[in-house]
Amino acid sequence: MAMSEKEVMIVAIDDSEHSAYALEWTLDRFFTPFASNPPFKLFIVHAKPTASSSIGLIGPGAAEVLPHVEADLRKIAARVVEKAKELCITKSVNDAVVEVIEGDARNVLCEAVEKHHASMLVVGSHGYGAIKRAVLGSVSDYCAHHAHCTVMIVKKPKIKH
Repeated sequence: MAMSEKEVMIVAIDDSEHSAYALEWTLDRFFTPFASNPPFKLFIVHAKPTASSSIGLIGPGAAEVLPHVEADLRKIAARVVEKAKELCITKSVNDAVVEVIEGDARNVLCEAVEKHHASMLVVGSHGYGAIKRAVLGSVSDYCAHHAHCTVMIVKKPKIKH
């Protein structure tokens, strides 16, 4: 890497408040204080699930349902991207690159790290317990073990009652 090139940071986003918090946290700490010259080139990546993986079971009637599921997934992706762009604009980060890549989030993020030669991947933590994590899997855990870069897992603070 040439000395003038900035290192790449990837922030993973989905439609959860946890990933929105992680993006905002990252912008506040790594980009806003250095608005004129941030230390990283920022890529924001949304992994859009495939329609067939969202349905789970393919059987009779699936052909009629798939186009509707795909349309919903495109709408969700557009909403996620718009929210990320708006957050970047409010934080005066105007040169972030936003990508929507179809596939399982675990694979999409690890492949994005390789593609962009990222030195850091930021993911939000959903705060699942052990059982839910075992059933659903943990994107952050998978990335921490498989991404070839530093992985920062940002946890949203719990509200104390």
